Amino acid sequence: MLSAIVNKVTNIFSSTGSTDAIDLLKNDHRTVEGLFEKVKANEDGNNADVFKKIKAELDTHTHIEETIFYPYMLEKGDEELKKIVREGLEEHRQAKAFLSELAGSTGTSNKFKAKIKVLMEDVEHHVKEEEGEMFPMVRDQFSRDVINELGARMEAEKTAFNGTKTRAAGKRPGSRTPAKRAAAARS
Repeated sequence: MLSAIVNKVTNIFSSTGSTDAIDLLKNDHRTVEGLFEKVKANEDGNNADVFKKIKAELDTHTHIEETIFYPYMLEKGDEELKKIVREGLEEHRQAKAFLSELAGSTGTSNKFKAKIKVLMEDVEHHVKEEEGEMFPMVRDQFSRDVINELGARMEAEKTAFNGTKTRAAGKRPGSRTPAKRAAAARS
């Protein structure tokens, strides 16, 4: 989270003022890695709350990749890049299945602990391939302007997607829940 904020502030003061798509995705990766470290540090404890954050981050990340970044790569990239993107899409499908299964488990069950461990291993593998193979290909095949335009579109979609999720949950950004309003009224 902090790295994403630093990146946004850096972009404000940079000469181009634009968002680099690859940097945006890498910042997401670092955020999720930080959450994974919390799970690893609390291996025998209840990780339900951390899982909710992991799920929210991965839902948003996969959404912007699947709606903007990957389709562009599939349309404009060379065959090797397209091959890696198709593999990435399959890895997303598997991660989403784990996320769905985990959402129905308690944070202390043995099933939850086993599944979150496999999810983390799968995501770490996915990140390694993206950062080690896919992203260098993208930098080689596309101009900085294209990468920045994709980044700006992804940043906007990320904001819209998170706003939609907030509204779908019956909340307005920054609003208090009925329980919080009642508690405030009592004090």
